[in-house]
Amino acid sequence: MKLIGIQPLRDFVNVYADSRSQIESWEAEAEEAQWGTPHDLKSKYPKASILKDKNIIFDICRNKYRLWVKVSYKNQTILIKKIGTHKEYDKWQII
Repeated sequence: MKLIGIQPLRDFVNVYADSRSQIESWEAEAEEAQWGTPHDLKSKYPKASILKDKNIIFDICRNKYRLWVKVSYKNQTILIKKIGTHKEYDKWQII
């Protein structure tokens, strides 16, 4: 998969250093992934929340942080929408 819009991840790890290793691991795994369906994604990340319109929420650092992405299985791309603390996540308007 190709990651699009990764700058928020870079900015986030500069502020929340404890997230760095998990975010870097997620990036590497996502770039190697070839998810064709939400089921493929869930087989690797069973705790990921699959929402409507191909929006996915990943828990980072045991649910301390949340990563919101949009996946295009057809185009093999992942668009980084937002990353934030669990408290920030509670305020997101996910479409």
